[in-house]
Amino acid sequence: MANFQDSYLSGGNIDFIEGLYARYLEDASSVDPSWRELFERSTDGAGRPIFNPTPIEPPAPPAKEGKAGKEGGKPAAAVATAAQTAPSVAFEQDMKLQARVDQAISAFRLRGHLRAHLDPLSRPRPPLEHVADMGMTDDKHFSATELEQMVESFSVFPEARVKLKDLLGRLRRTYTGSIGVEFMQMLDSERRRWLMKRMEFTENRTDFPVEEQRHILTKLSYAEGFENFLHTKYVNAKRFALDGGEALVPMIDALLEVGGGMGLKEVVIGMAHRGRLNVLTNILGKKPDQIFSEFDGPRDPKNHMGRGDVKYHMGFSSDHPTRGGQSIHLSLAFNPSHLEAVNPVVEGRVRAKQDRSADAERTKVMPLLIHGDAAFIGQGVVAETLNLSRLHGYETGGTVHLVINNQVGFTTDPEDSRSSIYSTALAQMLDVPVFHVNGDDPEACVHVGRLVAEYRQTFKSDVVVDLICYRRFGHNEGDDPSFTQPIMYDVIHKHHPVRALYAKQLADKGRIPAEESDALKQRCMQEFDAALSRARAESQFKEPNALEGLWKPYKGGPEAGVPEVKTGVDKQKLRDALEKLAHAPEGFHVHPVVERTVLKKRQTMLQTEEIQWGEGETLAYATLISEGYPVRLSGQDCERGTFSHRHSVLNDVKTGEKYTPLNQFAQGKARFDVHNSPLSEMGVLGFEYGYSLDVPDGLTIWEAQFGDFANGAQIIIDQFIAAGESKWRRLSGLTLLLPHGYEGQGPEHSSARLERFLSLSAEDNLQVVYPTTPAQIFHLLRRQLLRPLRKPLVVMSPKSLLRRPEAVSKLDELATGGFQEIIQDKVDPQGVTRLLLCSGKVYYDLVKARDEQKDDSIAIVRVEQLFPFPFEELAALVGKMPKLTELFWVQEEPRNSGAWHYIFPRLHDLIATRGQAPVKVGYIGRAEAASPATGFIQTHNLEQQLIVEEAILRGTKNGR
Repeated sequence: MANFQDSYLSGGNIDFIEGLYARYLEDASSVDPSWRELFERSTDGAGRPIFNPTPIEPPAPPAKEGKAGKEGGKPAAAVATAAQTAPSVAFEQDMKLQARVDQAISAFRLRGHLRAHLDPLSRPRPPLEHVADMGMTDDKHFSATELEQMVESFSVFPEARVKLKDLLGRLRRTYTGSIGVEFMQMLDSERRRWLMKRMEFTENRTDFPVEEQRHILTKLSYAEGFENFLHTKYVNAKRFALDGGEALVPMIDALLEVGGGMGLKEVVIGMAHRGRLNVLTNILGKKPDQIFSEFDGPRDPKNHMGRGDVKYHMGFSSDHPTRGGQSIHLSLAFNPSHLEAVNPVVEGRVRAKQDRSADAERTKVMPLLIHGDAAFIGQGVVAETLNLSRLHGYETGGTVHLVINNQVGFTTDPEDSRSSIYSTALAQMLDVPVFHVNGDDPEACVHVGRLVAEYRQTFKSDVVVDLICYRRFGHNEGDDPSFTQPIMYDVIHKHHPVRALYAKQLADKGRIPAEESDALKQRCMQEFDAALSRARAESQFKEPNALEGLWKPYKGGPEAGVPEVKTGVDKQKLRDALEKLAHAPEGFHVHPVVERTVLKKRQTMLQTEEIQWGEGETLAYATLISEGYPVRLSGQDCERGTFSHRHSVLNDVKTGEKYTPLNQFAQGKARFDVHNSPLSEMGVLGFEYGYSLDVPDGLTIWEAQFGDFANGAQIIIDQFIAAGESKWRRLSGLTLLLPHGYEGQGPEHSSARLERFLSLSAEDNLQVVYPTTPAQIFHLLRRQLLRPLRKPLVVMSPKSLLRRPEAVSKLDELATGGFQEIIQDKVDPQGVTRLLLCSGKVYYDLVKARDEQKDDSIAIVRVEQLFPFPFEELAALVGKMPKLTELFWVQEEPRNSGAWHYIFPRLHDLIATRGQAPVKVGYIGRAEAASPATGFIQTHNLEQQLIVEEAILRGTKNGR
């Protein structure tokens, strides 16, 4: 054990150490781990502390001689005791004061935000009786004498000891002014200490020079002027104004300035409506002329029927020049009215950009998400997105979250919308700081913007800013907020805007004269007025730019006219690929079941050349990667596959090492990335959709554990995947694998809700397919990437067909041909009287029963692509059946589900093309049902039997 008297644990540091040790004895977890380790070592075998530093007391003065050894009537021993006790008493008092100081410092750091002046409306905060003051608001906690004493600064100052009054003053200015910070809950002491130093040494503010203050005032003037101009020129038009939160603009500007100086090259922004138009013009540099033309709308509305979107949903991109000389590319993502749904989309886009540019440090591209207070706490996708932040397959190096806190959600007060003090409480699930800042203090807002940029670039961590402001007008400028918040809006109507308050502050301090501020305001209005004149004179309305940059080689629109591509692969290449996939590396210990059911099975396939579904899918990935196309697959348990059919990642049973066989085929940047996702659908599917927006030359796939799990991501499907091209001219080649099929697994594990996707299908927006063979999935996945058309692909993928003996393909079928939108029957069409159209695994039940009956008058045709509907191919087939009298659609799903309601009118159109004798059109399948499927296997089997009997055996029983 070191001699404490000879170390840093004695001398001038003793007061500080004693305070720490007292706190350790009370609560060991309350001290830094490094000190805790030291104190834990400083015990004897019985656990008693042996670390007990005591100050070296001065020697007692010599006793004066007197009668009987007495001095002044007191015994000499008593004099010596008093002399020895006095320093001890003083030391004990110092220690008690230092302990109280220690408690006060901790209180400021931990709970100072509860005493901070955060509300620009200066309304009283809820009672905080449970929060001890500890000197956070005044000096009454300490005596006048104590305030003059020197105490340990606990690193609040660079100096070790300062006067207590100076210490408290700095702490109040740091933690209880216009900025409140939640950071002491962070487990990472390095980041915690970094923040302490940055905040306390500067008192959490920046002394801005006049030029910087002029820049802040200019940003505020343009932010306010833009809203005022719209308010007068487009009365009652929805714009979701930033009035009351204008400090957002200089805050983002400061964030970009610091980020640009620390290597930031690109920012992808996601935000809902509030302030969006203001950010577009005053941050991204979208010309106000264009925004005004969007308010006016197109001159010929017929050209935009059924498409486009409202102006406060539109995206934009630009190059933002910083004053430091850097250029940052900004992209504001398109998004719908579903608040916060854009969050994972932004994260996916950022990850794709980082992967594409090999930004391994994740400092070049950053996500910036701007939230509303009620939405941040209320929308579950926020939690889903936050949870992605540190996951290997989804991390983006930290997101800056800015919450525009209007202190009201539409008409709902905070006490009715959250159970926490702050709307940002959800962020506590991560080990990140949260800054609360008063929106009426623009310099504090800019200071926070600079600090969070430095923090994010330094630690690659999420960080949250709660910009507490207000909403000067109603939710959408068309309603009266005084209906529901009369007291709040009485205060707001009397409250001066932040630009006026800041201009007056600068004038009063002699920094910027009032005349200059007024002239700046007038200049802003003149510029906006000139922009409006240009917009109306030149009719500048235009749709968003599309198919630029990475997207130039690709096209959207109708499928007609898109050239067919060769999806077959040379047979020997397929054999070579399968050979590689059939073996693990030397010394790699594969699970014996996986060895038998995957690797050995593939070796057998090389002999039989009969391929099952898992190998058809895997060979599609292998050949694409070997041709230079990256493949990304994510979803719950998708590495192995819910049904153990894939095993794209092998695990060594002895070492736990992972091996991904498909990465044997990697070429350049093309590799196979597969990620087991968290138990989240909306967040993960949104992420993958965003990823697909920036990787048009790669195959991006999301697989649901069961197809009905897509229910949890319906907003992403409806608002982004199905409608993105129509609303925003944004293309995506995202592929959805949704296991679907009726095997008696119950209501929640049978249906991927095919009917929903078909109801969303229009204007060639989707591809909805239901393939039934390994060759079909092989050609389908390759077609998705090889042809220039970019459309989301929705696949009803199988469960029981993964291993059904009949559902195999010869290797030759992968080497030749392509994806078949319909698969015709083997029977002669000339003799067919009953035509059964179906999709999916029911085909195998039907054909087995038909073949057992040896009835060649029944043809069974698989419709493998449901949308776009293969009308011409089916019409040609029907035209070859002169004896046809019955046409039935057969499905496993209930009548009100599946494809029936989509198919029915198309069947009538098919028959109308024949121009021959009438044909009966009908439905065969389960009856209408509120639930997708029965929960009893016996009932399921009976239902399945009845479907087959009605389709195949009814004709035989009727003597056909």
